[in-house]
Formats: sequence, C-alpha cells, structure tokens
Amino acid sequence: MRRSILLIIAFCFSSTVYAQGTAADYERANGLKAKYEAAAIDVAGIPNWIGNTHRLWYRKLSRGVSVYMIFDADTKHKDAAFDHEKIAASLSKLTNNIYKSNDLSLGQLRFDNNVSSFTTTLDSVVVRCTIADSVCVKVETPARPQGPVKSPDGKWVALIFNYNLAIYSADAKDGSVLSTDGSEGNYYNARSIVWSPDSSKIAIYRVRPGYKREVRYIESSPEDQVQPKFSSIVYAKPGDVLDLEQPVLFDIVARKQISVDNALFPNPYELSDPVWRKDSRAFTFEYNQRGHQVYRVIEVDATGKPRALISDEPATFFSYRNANGSLADSGRRYRYDVNDGKEIIWMSERDGWSHLYLYDGVTGAVKNQITRGEWVVRAVQRVDESKRQIWFSAGGTHEGKDPYFASYFRINFDGSGLTELTTVDANHNVTYSTDGQLYVDNYSRLDLANVLEVRQTADNSVVTTVERGDTSELAKTGWQPPEVFTAKGRDGKTDIWGVIIRPTNFDPSKKYPVIENIYAGPQGSFVPKTFLTYSSMMAQAEVGFIVVQIDGMGTSNRSKAFHDVAWKNLGDAGFPDRILWHKAVAAKYPWYDISRVGIYGGSAGGQNSLGGLLFHPEFYKAAVSYAGCHDNRMDKIWWNEQWMGWPIGPQYSASSNVDNAYRLQGDLLLVVGEMDTNVDPSSTMQVVHQLIKHNKNFDLLVVPGANHGAGRSDRYATYGDHKRFDFFVRHLLGVNPPSWNQVAESTSQSSQER
Repeated sequence: MRRSILLIIAFCFSSTVYAQGTAADYERANGLKAKYEAAAIDVAGIPNWIGNTHRLWYRKLSRGVSVYMIFDADTKHKDAAFDHEKIAASLSKLTNNIYKSNDLSLGQLRFDNNVSSFTTTLDSVVVRCTIADSVCVKVETPARPQGPVKSPDGKWVALIFNYNLAIYSADAKDGSVLSTDGSEGNYYNARSIVWSPDSSKIAIYRVRPGYKREVRYIESSPEDQVQPKFSSIVYAKPGDVLDLEQPVLFDIVARKQISVDNALFPNPYELSDPVWRKDSRAFTFEYNQRGHQVYRVIEVDATGKPRALISDEPATFFSYRNANGSLADSGRRYRYDVNDGKEIIWMSERDGWSHLYLYDGVTGAVKNQITRGEWVVRAVQRVDESKRQIWFSAGGTHEGKDPYFASYFRINFDGSGLTELTTVDANHNVTYSTDGQLYVDNYSRLDLANVLEVRQTADNSVVTTVERGDTSELAKTGWQPPEVFTAKGRDGKTDIWGVIIRPTNFDPSKKYPVIENIYAGPQGSFVPKTFLTYSSMMAQAEVGFIVVQIDGMGTSNRSKAFHDVAWKNLGDAGFPDRILWHKAVAAKYPWYDISRVGIYGGSAGGQNSLGGLLFHPEFYKAAVSYAGCHDNRMDKIWWNEQWMGWPIGPQYSASSNVDNAYRLQGDLLLVVGEMDTNVDPSSTMQVVHQLIKHNKNFDLLVVPGANHGAGRSDRYATYGDHKRFDFFVRHLLGVNPPSWNQVAESTSQSSQER
C-alpha cells in the first residue's frame, strides 16, 4: 500500500515537472515578448544618415519602450527625435487607428535636413509630421509623369502620339512624328524616352505586349459592406509570354529613325532603362535573357551599333535580383561606370565566388580582378574615383568564423591595399555619410547586444560610441541567446550553420521534440546573425519544444556551387544538409529527439515545410505551411524562372507539392489568406484538391481578408501562432492543448463579475 502511494506521488510529481503544452506553458510563451523587451536596455536598430548632414536617426529599445533617436556626430548630442506621445496621438487621430507612443513603428521614415519634419508611410499612405507642433497630415503623392519629356537644352519636347514618337519645339511652332511603325500591338513606350545630353538624339524602347495574366479574388468578408468584393491584379507566371522590349535610336537633327540590331539581346526577360554617356557618344542598358543564364551590359553608339561590354553566361543562373524582386545593387549584381564608362566595376561569380572586376570600358576587356579568394563580396557601398578606391561588405573572409557575418573593407581598383574596417567578430551593418567623411557601424551577435559606433572614414578612428546594448537585466529573466551550431553538409566537408533555441524551463534530462523553422529561398540566407531580444521562435520553444533554424545548400551568401544546388531543384530545399545537421545535434545532445521532428514556414517556407513531409516522410512528422508557393508554375515569374529555369520543363513537376501531394504521410496544417497578392491562393487550394482526391487527412485554415502574412505576420498572427502551437502540441507532444473557448469564456465571466 505504501509503495503504491509513493508511486502515485512520484507520478504526480513527475507530471508536474515534465508536463508540456500546458496552459502555464502557453501563458509563459505569450508573455515572453513583453517580458524580454522590458528588460532590454539601449538596444539600437539600424541607423540612417539624414540627407547630406552628419546627423543620423535610429530606433532603440530600452526597458520596454521603443524610441526614435537623433544623433549629431559633430556635436555628439543625441535626443529623442520627436515627442512620441504627441506624434502617436496625431497619427491616431489622422488615421483612425491606435498608435502607441512607446511602440511606434514608422515605415519608410525620412527626416528633412534640418530635422524640422519627417515623412513616413502608414498602410500605404504617406504622412508628413512637423516636429515643433507634433502635427501630422496626409501627403498626396503625385503619380510618375508620363507626359512630354523636355530636351536638356530646353528647345524640344518628346511625347508619344498614336503609339509613335513625336517631337515639337518648345514654342510649339515646329514639330514632327519621328516614327510611323508604332501601333497598339507594337508601341513606343513613353516611360523609356531618354534624351542624349547634347539633345541631338533620343533612345526609346518599342514594346510588343505580352500576355497580361490576371489573378482574381473574392474578398468574402469586407469590413465596409455585407456583400463580398471582387478584384483582380496583373500577375505574370512562369512560362507566360512577356512584353518584348527593343531599343530604337532617333537622330533629332536628321529626323531619322535608326534601327538597332538585336542579335546581342534577342530574348529579354528584362532590359534596364537606357542611360546615355555624359558626352552623348552612346547609351547603355543591361540585358537579362529569358532563363537568367545570359546577362549583358550593352552599349549602343550614336550610329546605332551595339556591342556587349560585359557578358556573364553561367551554366546555371545569374542571380540578379534582391528579395523584393527589384533590380538593386545587392545579391550578385553590381555595376559602376568610372569616368563616364572608360572603366567599369562589375560583380561576378565567374570564378565560383562573388567578386569585383575592373573592365576597360573602351575595349570590353577585363583589366584586373579586384577581389579574390574563397569568400564573397556582399555589396558595394562607395566608390571614390579620384582615390580609385572601393568600400564594400563581404562574408567568409576569416576561416573558422561565421561565413554569414558581414564585414566591411576598403580596396584599391587594382586589387591592392585590402583593408578591413570592422574587426570585431560580429555581424556588421555600415552606412556612410553622404560626404563620405563618416560611417556608422551597428554590430552585434546573437550573444552580443547591438553596439552603435560612429567612425572617421579616413583613418577608421572612433568618433564616439552612440549606444551599447546592455543585457544584464535581460539575463535575469531566463533569457538566453540561441546556440550557434554547425555540422557538415551532404558533401562531407561544407559547414552548415544553424541555431538552437531552448525553452526557459529547459531540463536536459528530458527528451524534447524538435521544430524546424524553414525558409529555403535561394535569394538570401535566413538564420539570424544579429542580436535578438525576442523571436517568435522563442515563444514556440516555450510551449515545450526545441526550435531550430538552418541554412542548407541552395541558399545564398556562400559559394556559387553552394547556391547552385537550387538550380531547377527548389524541391531539394537543402533537406539532405538539414537532416544531417539534425542528426549531428542529436548525436551531441541526448535531449534532442529526432524521432519527433516538425517543420513550419511561410511563402517559399510554406513550400519547403510541406515538401519536408512529402519528400522526407521518414524524418519530418508534422508540418504547418503558411501561404506556400506549392507549385512554381503558379507563383510569380521573376522568382521562379530565376531558379527553376525557362522554358517550363519536367523539373517544375518534380518539385511541385501539388503533383506530389499523394505522397503525404505526416500531419499537416495548411494556412492561406484569401487575398494573398504575393502567392496565388489557388496554389494552396490545388494542394487541397489533390489531398482530397487521394483521401489524405489534413487541416486547413483559410483566413478571410488576409494577404500574404495570413496567420504569421499580420493582424491574425496571434491566432495563427496559437493554431501552430496547438498543432505541434497535439501531434508532436501527443497531448491535447488547452481549450481556447473555455479560457475565453472563463475570462469573459470573470470580467463581468468584476
């Protein structure tokens, strides 16, 4: 009898200690963000220089309050940028939304030079606030003009008339139509009219329209009416016929149209805007061939003769765009014309790593490789033509260090004088003042709170430390930084980097199921490298899990070979590397239970998370997939053709979650917003169709009115997080989560009693 009682007591004690997924766990998880932020001190965000001044602004978190700050590097004075309480009140009144003074989040914030006002964007509305009186008003943003384009000498105006290019004199006494071959099906584009600096010529694109695919939406539950709303957007998908742009040159003096031979640019995915040389000898544009395997810088001289100054023709893909799809000086594309194009600085991966090259702009020959080695140039920040120096960021420059940490350097055009500016072992973010005299460095690691320094560019000396984050109070709350972990990838030699997050009540004697947060998009790398006061992964772990994030092969910011794993193979998602990484962690830590591994992600991560169940059911047991681009033929053209290739081939089906839905073995929750304008919602519904067709069991959450962030980064995020917690608690912990409705009802009754 006594032994039975002892066993019962032991069981109860064990249940108390080892229970997971309880209401207490949920309460603790939901309170982490506020708890951690209240304990963080002076954690600075990314700084921004104000106009051409030596003042900068940044946002910092301190003791639960987020404040926008202004720092003057000349006087070393810093203060709050404005009266946060009054600005919050003004914004709330203006927009009929509630803005909190201690947590203002202002998108696209820009201060004027004298810091008397600023503009910001709230829900796509531009607002200007004057600082002295804390009054905010809406600003009408003029549309980009499409009307007549005046010549540099002011004598002529160019415009499109009946799809053709025409000019008339400024006094309207003279004019003529310069082309006669324009039509609705092959028109001259007013947006591309570019005068030569000497006003003697015009470069313009003639456009043969492609297919204008539309994605249609029904908003089932609009806020302003009872009946649903219908809408549509233009949305090109892989394989669609695109607009065909071709340059045409016009001689204004001779009233002559000059054809430009398109042999060097016959099949453009995209042409950049034409840009004239300052001496009017030629214009240039960049040609990205459909399929993203040929990328050229084209120069067309004043007679209409084209030549390729630079031609990159990789066997796989030329990675030319940043994460939001815009042509930008990030990723693997950078060009800078020196001395009106007499020389060109160009970024290329032709030797297997992202590096800079100096071209002779006259002959088109490579003069020298500027940077070299088994590391990558990440971006160029400044070029000084007079000193013939380049300032750039790079990763992987120190063997044995985290290859994803961004460090900053200066180098001469000829490749000599490589100088590292940021020597602290951390991830750096550097921006230079407009005059180049100063730079501000915000650096941190997962275990090092942000340090904000201003330095002299000339000698790298410290002007002052603006902010230094303090984690002393944060450490007392039970907060711990994620653990950085590396393991060898599928080739047995390449390091795969990831992080491990434990719950605050972690007990190493227990066995914890594992949840992987995945995003394997080839456009970047995604494991956090900078200091995190709080991450939603911490809340997920707090419910009773180990949460990890990994950058497998196929993602960016490593070697070209590392990146190329994604080529025509997005279904791979680095899973062979990820699984080996998991096994390496389990070999080191007995509490890491790889017999119970879940996975979640959104967008490309939504495709990846479901792909884990479909292609690796022996390893992944449960998945939550948000807004997934489940079939790359259904998603936006620029992203998918860049990695999956063109024309459409069998590789698209091989990576498709729709075509492979019949493979489903694990537990699945699909989440989709009915108004998703980033990924066609039909992509998720086609998976649903196939799962039903093959008699598969799964869960589906359709969020009315929600866009791409449905249930993860929008107003429904709290609901979406709760659903994800419940899903993994049920399927990985094997227990029933707390009942929401009972908790809500109890809370409501208590409120009424009070």
